[in-house]
Amino acid sequence: MPELKEGDAAPDFTLPTDQGEVSLSSLRGKLVVLYFYPKDDTSGCTVEAQDFTSRLASFEKARATVIGVSKDSPKSHARFRAKYDLAHVLASDEDTAVMGKYGVWVEKSMYGRKYMGASRDTFLIGADGKIRKIWRKAKVSGHSQDVLAALKSMS
Repeated sequence: MPELKEGDAAPDFTLPTDQGEVSLSSLRGKLVVLYFYPKDDTSGCTVEAQDFTSRLASFEKARATVIGVSKDSPKSHARFRAKYDLAHVLASDEDTAVMGKYGVWVEKSMYGRKYMGASRDTFLIGADGKIRKIWRKAKVSGHSQDVLAALKSMS
């Protein structure tokens, strides 16, 4: 599958969350910030999720829905949300099918060991369902501000 690029149609999905389910097609007409992260309740992922939650009012003001996606279960997301008072949607992609469509389920390496995992990538999806901007291997620090700035420059 070729790598997604800006201007491509964002692959549709329906995923379970700890509060029901979310589908991209149901959000057509709205801006969507879709960020993929490796694992609930780990240091970088926690900071990233807290940053998105801390700016959620600004994202909502820009008419954008924020969705975080990891391989963790809806139960794990519920614990993660409760522990850190997270306010945005956390979707569960346990079989990694959606991560595969977005090209974020990748081979990683740590201490010489290779394994499959989620790349920390973010997709800004326009109201028309097309990808407006992609951040590959996003750095946690300052990332939510960068996404918000890109969102504001679109309006």
